[in-house]
Amino acid sequence: MSSDPSAAPSAPARDTLAAQMPRPSAPLAPRVLWISTLAIALGLAAAVVARALTMLIGLITNLAFYGRVDTSFVSPAGNHLGLWVIVVPVIGGLIVGVMARYGSRAIRGHGIPEAMEQILINDSRIAPRVTWLKPVSSAIAIGTGGPFGAEGPIIATGGALGSLVGQLLHVSADERKTLLAAGAAGGMAAVFAAPFAAVFMAIELLLFERRARSLIPVALACISATGLRFVLEGSAAMFPMPGIAVQGLSALTACAMLGVIVGLVSIGVTRATYVVEDLFEKLPLHWMWWPALGGVAVGVIGWYAPLTMGVGYGNIAAIVAGSLGVATLASLCVLKFVSWAIALGSGTSGGTLAPLFTIGGALGGLLGLAAAHGLPWLHLDPRVAAVVGMAALFAGSSRALLTSVVFAFETTQQPHVLLPLLAGCVSAFLVSGLLMRTTIMTEKLARRGLRVPSDYRADVLEQINVGSVCSRDVVSLRGTQTVAEVRAWLQTGDAAAAHQGYPVLDAETRLLGVLTRRDLLEAHVPDRATLDILIRRAPLLVGEDHSLREAADHMAVADVGRLVVVAADDPRRVLGMLTRGDVLAAHARHIRAAQQRTRHIDLRGQR
Repeated sequence: MSSDPSAAPSAPARDTLAAQMPRPSAPLAPRVLWISTLAIALGLAAAVVARALTMLIGLITNLAFYGRVDTSFVSPAGNHLGLWVIVVPVIGGLIVGVMARYGSRAIRGHGIPEAMEQILINDSRIAPRVTWLKPVSSAIAIGTGGPFGAEGPIIATGGALGSLVGQLLHVSADERKTLLAAGAAGGMAAVFAAPFAAVFMAIELLLFERRARSLIPVALACISATGLRFVLEGSAAMFPMPGIAVQGLSALTACAMLGVIVGLVSIGVTRATYVVEDLFEKLPLHWMWWPALGGVAVGVIGWYAPLTMGVGYGNIAAIVAGSLGVATLASLCVLKFVSWAIALGSGTSGGTLAPLFTIGGALGGLLGLAAAHGLPWLHLDPRVAAVVGMAALFAGSSRALLTSVVFAFETTQQPHVLLPLLAGCVSAFLVSGLLMRTTIMTEKLARRGLRVPSDYRADVLEQINVGSVCSRDVVSLRGTQTVAEVRAWLQTGDAAAAHQGYPVLDAETRLLGVLTRRDLLEAHVPDRATLDILIRRAPLLVGEDHSLREAADHMAVADVGRLVVVAADDPRRVLGMLTRGDVLAAHARHIRAAQQRTRHIDLRGQR
């Protein structure tokens, strides 16, 4: 390296230094307009897919149970096949098993955990063939009597479609995740005409965040999907029910207690489904045959209790309308659960939302009738209890609290159920959260060693400015110093000489660059060289007004352990140094403050 002073670099330009700093984060960037446009298209496509899938389910149901060519959405319960009804789900299970083995294993299950897995470990990339294999396999499983809802497959299909678009275009992993969530939420919105619940579902189960850049596209997808759904099928409530009066304090208390009971049941439901799955895992048969075995149970139970077969949206509507008797409610509560748990554990293709709503609604309706007869002073409407049970079971099983509350409100269009819903769902959520580590959506992922985010909170580092935590006592070097002089100083053992990096300043104390101990101790560097000619690259900087999150990301991308902190109005004026240790120390202080229990006002000491 030459030691000719004429080779010394000129002071870096202000723009050059500013380019070495992280970009200040913004809630939105213009690119969100492009992602939102794609999301709107996905929402419209999801509505079309939802319509097509329901027609396909209707066609298969009519062919399998009634021997006619018709795409109307009907229940298998009115069939006259007798014992032959047992064979139909078995055939459906065989077909699904073959499709899963020779098509894609991703079609097995109810869809949402599989989508969560692709988001967490595969940058939201779903195999393109799942886009058509999932809806077709689900239509076969449901159309042949499977006790599943159509919404799960539609959510999975919409998510696969969003992922496919994200893989065909030049987008980031975060943008692909947004498109996946937009397609999935659009599918749910199109099935139930529940756009708000679909947005919350995306936030609580897929996005693992609530940021404007993802929330806006997902919301637009739900709006477009619901709008097209209104055009195709009308805007009537999915589960209409008679008008509900305002519930008093005693009824709200009863709803909260109902939520506790349903929360306990949700734990049993979740664990039972995975116990059944574990039992299937122990069978000495290839998993391709399991859906057929599950179909035997579905058929036998369906022969005895026909209402347990198929999606059962009509059952849910009858439950919340209060038009079913005790025996029917008990049958749906118990037998629907047994049929669904066995079928789901067998690895066939279908959704969980409708079965959970049916089971929870029937349980809530039974408890509501019991309260109306045994505890009339509570003034608890059995129909309200049914709606609360329906939502609370889903809230306890999935811990998607806001989704559960808003879904029940949107599908019934009864504003006076909101408060009872909140009381029941919060209670169920509380019980489930205290007693169960995972959920029906995350247990499978946890068994595979995946950690699924459960709490979405503000980033602490985003709330702290660099200037408030950086070290202001900066040890700097002069560009005119020689290497020999600095090396001698480094050998003194002085505490100031123990740092790993030093800003180098010119005669006017303006920043020239940064040198590390390695730069200064390299053997080939001559002793007579001055420091200013050793600077090979512009320094990595951070402004005092940047957040610690921006600084930490800057360190991670550049793979450095320290940044020079400069003034907000002048990137050549050094104010301090920020190290990884400073970032961790700030985070540690927040953790200690959150965990430390202190009393700031002692009433006993007041006079």
